Amino acid sequence: MKKIVLLTPAHPLRGGIAASSERLAIELQNTGYEVVIYSFFLQYPNFFFPGKTQFTDDPAPADLTIHSKINAINPLNWLSVGLEIKKLKPDLIISRYWLPFMGPSLGSIQHIAKSNDHTKVICIADNIIPHESRPGDRLFTKYFVSSTDAFIAMSRSVLDDIATFTSKPAKFIPHPIYDTYGEICGREEAIAKLGLGPKYRYLLFFGFIRDYKGLDLLLRAMADERLRQMDLKLLVAGEYYGNQEFYEQLIKELGIEDQLIIKSDYIPNEDVRYYFGAADLVVQPYKTATQSGISQMAYHFDKPMVVTEVGGLPEIVPHGKAGYVVPVNEQAIANAIFDFYKNGKMEELTAGVKEEKKRFSWSNMANALQALMNNE
Repeated sequence: MKKIVLLTPAHPLRGGIAASSERLAIELQNTGYEVVIYSFFLQYPNFFFPGKTQFTDDPAPADLTIHSKINAINPLNWLSVGLEIKKLKPDLIISRYWLPFMGPSLGSIQHIAKSNDHTKVICIADNIIPHESRPGDRLFTKYFVSSTDAFIAMSRSVLDDIATFTSKPAKFIPHPIYDTYGEICGREEAIAKLGLGPKYRYLLFFGFIRDYKGLDLLLRAMADERLRQMDLKLLVAGEYYGNQEFYEQLIKELGIEDQLIIKSDYIPNEDVRYYFGAADLVVQPYKTATQSGISQMAYHFDKPMVVTEVGGLPEIVPHGKAGYVVPVNEQAIANAIFDFYKNGKMEELTAGVKEEKKRFSWSNMANALQALMNNE
C-alpha cells in the first residue's frame, strides 16, 4: 500500500482548507492509500490572525490520523518535522498552499523530506498570488515552488499564476464539492431552526468577512428600491476578518438594518446546512477571487448563486445555468437578485445546479493526483 502524507491545516484548526483536506484524505483512503496528515499546532501568531480563534469545537473526523506538529515560524521545528517525514519515506507528499507566509515552513519541510530520493511532492494550490499582498510574497512562494514537483490548480487563474513561477507539471482540477456538512435541509426546517420569519425569502452571504469578498457591494445592492419592496432579507453568516465598524456604519448609512440578519460568529459544522437550507440564492460579490469553497458548498446544497466575474468563479458557476455571473458593482448584483425573484428563476437554476455539480467529484481530484504521481 502506498503512503501519502498531507501537509495541511486540519482538525482542530478550522476553516475550508482544513475541511476539504480532511475530505480529500478520506477519498484517498477509500481509494486504497495509507494517509497521514501533518497539520499545524502553531499556524499563525495571534497578532497575524484576524479572527477570534483558529480552532474549532467541532468533533475530530473519524478514521483519520492527524499529527499537529508543524510550527509555521520555527525553523528548528521545520527541520525535525522534515526529518520525521523523510524517515517515514512516503511515496507522496500533498501540500496545500494558500498563503506565501507558509512558504518557508512548508518549503523547508518538503526539501528535507524528499532528500530521501523516494518521496515526490505535489501541491494543491488554493492561491499562489494572495488576495492581500505583503512584503516577501514572491520570495516565499518561489522558495516553496522550488521544493515541489507538480501542481494542481483549482482555478485557471491560479494555473496561470503557477506558470509565472515554474514550468513544472500542473493540472487544472476544479475544487470538489464540500459534501461534509450534512444532508440537504428543507426551507421549513431551516427557518424554524434559525428562528426566521417564514413570510420572508432569504439571500445568503456565507463565510469569513474580508474586504476582498465584497460584502459592502452586497449591502449597497440591498438598498436598491426594487429589493426594498420585496419581502426579502439577507443572511450574513460569518465572522468578521476585516473592519467590522466599517460595515456597521455602512448599514446605518444605507438604512437597511431591517433587511439584514447578521450572525457574525463562527458557524459550527452541524449548523451550516440550516443557513443554506433557509436561502434561495447564495451571493458571492467578490472583488477578487481564485476559486471559492462557498460555491462548492452551494452546489452541495443545490443552491443557485450570484457570483462576480473575477478569477475562476465564472468557470465554476455558468451564467444562466447555475446562477448569475455579473460585473463587480452593486447595481449588477441588485439586477441579478431582482431578476431571480421577479422572473421566477428558482426552479430553472436549481435544476442547472443539480446538473453542474456532477463536474466536481472528489474522485476527479484523487485521479489527478495519482496521474501526476505516476508522471502521466
